[in-house]
Amino acid sequence: MSAMLNITIMLGGPSAEREISLRSGAAVAKALRSVGHTVQELDPRDDSWTLPAVTDVVFLALHGTYGEDGTVQRHLEALGVPYTGCGPEASSVSFDKVLAKKRCMAAGVPTARFEVITSPKAPWPAGWDPPVVLKPVRQGSSVGLHFVERLEDWNSALAEALGHDSEVLLEERISGRETTVGILDGEALPIVEVRPIQGGYDYNNKYTSGRTDYFCPAPFEPATTQSIQQAALGAFRAVGARDYARVDVMVCPNDHPVVLEVNTLPGMTETSLLPKAAAAAGIAFPELCQRMIALAMRRRPPVAKDR
Repeated sequence: MSAMLNITIMLGGPSAEREISLRSGAAVAKALRSVGHTVQELDPRDDSWTLPAVTDVVFLALHGTYGEDGTVQRHLEALGVPYTGCGPEASSVSFDKVLAKKRCMAAGVPTARFEVITSPKAPWPAGWDPPVVLKPVRQGSSVGLHFVERLEDWNSALAEALGHDSEVLLEERISGRETTVGILDGEALPIVEVRPIQGGYDYNNKYTSGRTDYFCPAPFEPATTQSIQQAALGAFRAVGARDYARVDVMVCPNDHPVVLEVNTLPGMTETSLLPKAAAAAGIAFPELCQRMIALAMRRRPPVAKDR
């Protein structure tokens, strides 16, 4: 794609991940301007936003509710404007951890045992032993994530997790190595292994400098690397994703991969995990952003609608 474009970056938004989204959007804006595009930024606090009059394509740097759950995608579909990332259905399915897991199970993609809890007064579930993981069903970026190691921590962790959503996913805690696989245009990028210095990969360890070590390409045997990437691609296809995403995968001690979730609008700062994986594949950050725009432009209608 050689033509210079009028690009609107949607960033910020109303979700709990607003600050991370602002950082993603700022990094993308800088990168796209560096290669000559005209870039405008739009912060959609609610549904009252309108696109700038001249917008060739929208780059979605939104995370969390509204931006990643299919809502903004439906608005943009109605406007007939091409935008980066997944469509409305794949976005809403991926953002709902339970729906995504059911899609993976139906497709034969390995995923962790789980059940759904809706009451803050729910007792410890029968048939489960600690440790377990609690996650709000419809949040991202590890918002509301809790590792429950002891029965006595159950009530407080459940109440806090339910403060972020009306449903909480109870999931077995998989022991092993934590990885993530970036996918770009249907191809798996080099695996990133995530090693928190202490504890799990929660919100604080994810976004506090120096609290997590990253290894990319992750040091696995070739056969294990392939199985991890294939599991990630299987999940990507199972939810109906397109263009790009990031799939989080735990790797058990026997090298068996277990998919945790699909992130359809992953972080896009220059130190985020998808850009790390792209860099390991020889794709610099501006080129990565450019490729995402090029993928969206494939869907540009022959004659843009008035807007």
